[in-house]
Amino acid sequence: MPVEKLKKILVNKIGSATKKAYGQLPEELEIGFPPNIEMGHFAVGCFSLAKQFRKSPAELAATIVGHLEPDEVIADVRAVGPYINLQINGNLLFGDVCNYIIRRGSAYGSSDMGQGRRAMVEYLAPNTNKPLHLGHLRNGALGMAVANMYQATGHWVVRANLVNDRGVHICKSMLAWQRWGNETTPATENEKGDHFVGKYYVRYAREAENDASLEDEIQQLLQKWEAGDPDTVALWKMMNGWVYDGFDQTYRRFGLKFDAYYYESDTYKLGKDIIQQGLEKNVFTTDTNGNTVFFLPEEEFSRDKNGELKRVTVLRADDTSLYISQDIGTAILKITDHNLDYSIYVVGSEQEYHFKCLFAILKALGYEWAANCYHLSYGMVYLPEGKMKSREGKIVDADDLVTAMIALAKSEIQRRDPEARLSEEEVKNRAEKIGVGAIKFYLLRVRPTQSINFDPAESISFDGFTGPYCQYAYARICGILEKAKNRPRKMQDPDYSLLGNAEEVQLLQKLIEFPQEVANAVEDLNPAKIAGHVFNTAKAFNQFYNKHPVLKADNEQFVDARLALIKTTAVVLKNGLNLLGVEVLENM
Repeated sequence: MPVEKLKKILVNKIGSATKKAYGQLPEELEIGFPPNIEMGHFAVGCFSLAKQFRKSPAELAATIVGHLEPDEVIADVRAVGPYINLQINGNLLFGDVCNYIIRRGSAYGSSDMGQGRRAMVEYLAPNTNKPLHLGHLRNGALGMAVANMYQATGHWVVRANLVNDRGVHICKSMLAWQRWGNETTPATENEKGDHFVGKYYVRYAREAENDASLEDEIQQLLQKWEAGDPDTVALWKMMNGWVYDGFDQTYRRFGLKFDAYYYESDTYKLGKDIIQQGLEKNVFTTDTNGNTVFFLPEEEFSRDKNGELKRVTVLRADDTSLYISQDIGTAILKITDHNLDYSIYVVGSEQEYHFKCLFAILKALGYEWAANCYHLSYGMVYLPEGKMKSREGKIVDADDLVTAMIALAKSEIQRRDPEARLSEEEVKNRAEKIGVGAIKFYLLRVRPTQSINFDPAESISFDGFTGPYCQYAYARICGILEKAKNRPRKMQDPDYSLLGNAEEVQLLQKLIEFPQEVANAVEDLNPAKIAGHVFNTAKAFNQFYNKHPVLKADNEQFVDARLALIKTTAVVLKNGLNLLGVEVLENM
């Protein structure tokens, strides 16, 4: 990258000046941006040199600057306290950066830091007994963003969806439909499949409050399913099929994509086999109740209040599976299927202990790759009281939220178009991109571990730290570039030496920082770093544009240079939003 090359040139020049002054090269130099843009384009702190040369940082800065001369690279250099501040020739700095970004296009921000390593990002993991909810949307947004980030940094990525399609909770919906469904289907009721099945899960919970015998029936139904009873399996397949159809509609609407699906109805069998092998190797043991258990290592989990080793049950005495049984099988299957270097689980923070146990078990079973399994934990999502009603009164239905957000976006678009110049189809298209984008951006703008109070009205605002604000900045640039096509004079090779005011430099710095922010986001498994950078880039553009005209600049040379700068900005905004799964619009 040009900036990195430029930094190396500056390091060499400062190194030569230091050797002239003190007879030896500096051991370490770090180049960053000064806190105040008026101070220059780059700053070098002399703190690390103080120990080497036994001089104060301020004295070092002043002495080194005395041996530096402005040249074809350095337009100006001065010492400000302990810092060496450097002003770079405009054509070199703005020109190289802008030309490089435009040349890279959609690839700007990407890298080969992953070096082809294979990573699976597992996200969503829905239960087939009820519809998706707001928490699933956060899960899906996080998973897609992390997968996009990994792919952009040279990793070979598999996007995986683990479907929780078996267990007691699934049987509850099945039993309820048998009892009270009266042979109805999603088609006969004109209802989305996952919502249809979810009704019966709720119905079971209501009936079970007054009929304790239903719990025994559920256990019997689970045992029949695990035994392969044909009628039970046929019912299970039919109802799961309804749910999958419903899920697919939500996935398409929210822009969720998967490369691989894993079903717990398959993986639990492998899990049980592995547990049996573990019993034979004394990794697991059988307790007095007949359950198969794993004693957790004291160095990681300590002991319980009675001084006993903590334990986790991996298989019930009646030979039925638990979540941990299934997850053992799934973990092994994923690795063997795709020869993975990393396996990332996007699952809520309430499962932190579960995954800690899972990884300890895999390690005890002798799987070295367990060290490269990571739980991306995320916090809860809440809606402000009274903002939106949920379908069941307890959780916020994903479809309801998406519909409501698209409606809010449509209202905002129509408010901004009082003369109704936009067609109904165009309003619909924009509303979907803005509404869905607003949800994703709002869910991704904070560190995953933080809980979120999701405010629909705030998330859809065109002002502030929101997706629509960033989308609008991109659309605004597209509008300027479109108008520029009607200029009598065609754009010439820009004279980048004309650029250099505070707002232009601030904007350029954001463009330069983008690839590093992407790399940082991958290292921390934190898409919020990208969301924050995209917002700050949009903010820097608006500050520049509100103060400095582009098409009405003082002369045509200025117009050309500023058009190149904002074209470059559009690349960064689009690439950043795409990493977050947020679509851009050229007109808003």
